[in-house]
Amino acid sequence: MHTVAVLALDSVIPFDLSTPIEVFGRTRLPGGRPGYRVRICAAAPRVDAGLFTLQAPWGLDGLADADTIIVPGVADVSRPVPDAVLDALRAAAGDGTRIASICVGTFTLAAAGLLSGLRATTHWAAAGQLADAYPDIDVDPDVLYVDNGQILTSAGAAAGLDLCLHLIRRDYGSAVAADAARLSVMPLEREGGQAQFIVAEQPPTPRGATLEPLLRWLEENAARELTLEDIAARAGMSSRTLLRRFREQTSSTPLQWLHRARVRQAQHLLETTGHSVERIAVQVGFGSPTAFRDRFKRVAGVSPQAYRRAFQ
Repeated sequence: MHTVAVLALDSVIPFDLSTPIEVFGRTRLPGGRPGYRVRICAAAPRVDAGLFTLQAPWGLDGLADADTIIVPGVADVSRPVPDAVLDALRAAAGDGTRIASICVGTFTLAAAGLLSGLRATTHWAAAGQLADAYPDIDVDPDVLYVDNGQILTSAGAAAGLDLCLHLIRRDYGSAVAADAARLSVMPLEREGGQAQFIVAEQPPTPRGATLEPLLRWLEENAARELTLEDIAARAGMSSRTLLRRFREQTSSTPLQWLHRARVRQAQHLLETTGHSVERIAVQVGFGSPTAFRDRFKRVAGVSPQAYRRAFQ
């Protein structure tokens, strides 16, 4: 039987911890046999989980013969990971054990050096922090999970379910995975990635930046038909100078910034009104519904209709 070891560190996030326990623990093969043996492992017998304390039946030695190790996230990713935990993860990786993280558990794998040179994901709110702390990792904040073969990472909270179902499908095929998905009241595959759950915020602008008044004006006039020349005229500078200033202060271009402002306004309208997609396209300043749908999907990761179904 396939053994899954779930690593519980101090300040473990309970949702992340319970997801693999429930999903793998309830997986049944044809005939009703369990598909997995699940064990909870920790560096110490008692683990602080915030609102409660748990007693782990297995120590770090429980990782050594596991087929898969799942690393949930912790509440404070800046907290140093015990050396014994890092050594155990490195040893398991060296033995070929499959290792996967849920949410900010990615930081634990990164601290162990298991993600160097790999593509990885984590909760979108922590993606920038992960990229800054580990520049050798290709951080993708727009997907639900990343499968590198032996090492896998997943995004925040419910994306851990997607990851577990993906692992079940790898181990036992789609029929068993679909059964596990029904027990979890989850689709076997969700449409889109993390981007659909992220409000299309504008790139941060340094406080006191000279473009701040122009950015406010763009936000207020996003529905107008604006060209680069119109924006440059409003700013009182040439188009070339405007492009240079925009890249310096926003890491974007004026039209890219404007499109994101329009998508953000469209997200609000999709959530709060019953207006048709065609009407919303006009309201937020896109020239055609087709252009709106294309831009919305590029920014949000899903179509306007899929976004509305998820969030209205």
